[in-house]
Amino acid sequence: MTPASIPLADTHVRLLAAHAGNGNPVFEVLPARSLGSGFFELAGSPGLVLGCAAGDVLRVSDDGQFEIRQTGRNLCVQAARQSGPFTSEALAALTKDFATVGGLVESPADRRFIVVTVDRSTGVPAITRLMDAWSLGVGQGEWWFGNAEEAQ
Repeated sequence: MTPASIPLADTHVRLLAAHAGNGNPVFEVLPARSLGSGFFELAGSPGLVLGCAAGDVLRVSDDGQFEIRQTGRNLCVQAARQSGPFTSEALAALTKDFATVGGLVESPADRRFIVVTVDRSTGVPAITRLMDAWSLGVGQGEWWFGNAEEAQ
């Protein structure tokens, strides 16, 4: 199930996630819909980049820095474990939990992190309850809002 507010992608954007210890930039490539003149609507929520979610309209610079021009309808929730990847059972459980509210749960094949895209109308308290209950069940899992300023 996919939140209705995620656009179809026709390209990809490279967003600056951080700088490595050696000072080199770390990028995340995300699906997007081109709007022209350097503007893109994200078609996927990031697993590394903070400050945006699927459905947001961004102006993206050549160096990967971005500015949100229009906030979309989605919140981005990111999760990771310090003790290794999530199990396939943990991913399946979270997918089942968020299916009840129309959320989309994604992870790379190695399950080193998880990204949830969910319509903000679900509400921060409901999302927090789902994530807290799930993270207690998987043990050592941490989660946060990837677009935290939007979740407040």
